[in-house]
Amino acid sequence: MRRANGDWFALEDHRRLSVPLFHSSHDAMMSRLRNFGMLLFQPVALDARSLKEVAPAGAGTDVDFCIVNDPFASLNQGSHITAAKLALLMSNPHEPATISGNGMAVAKPLLITPPQSKR
Repeated sequence: MRRANGDWFALEDHRRLSVPLFHSSHDAMMSRLRNFGMLLFQPVALDARSLKEVAPAGAGTDVDFCIVNDPFASLNQGSHITAAKLALLMSNPHEPATISGNGMAVAKPLLITPPQSKR
């Protein structure tokens, strides 16, 4: 979720920032309805360039990501993943990656996708 001025939406979780990731732009919009702090933010696709912008590699950043499986649940209920593991998952989306904390494998990237334009 990103504002027009380029700011990214993030929650503070144990003195670290956590950027929520959704399965689709629809899920992000549904979650936005329940979380008023997100009203000024729009769903955007997270690609390698924007990942480096949010969490620069080797910068000792305090930013993690939270994969939100249920847009109607609390944003704190998602699976946490580090920027390094997310970058690995994005570089090879067909190979399951294990998310620490829950031991589950993710077979596809769980990222925001922008709405499709009408032609």
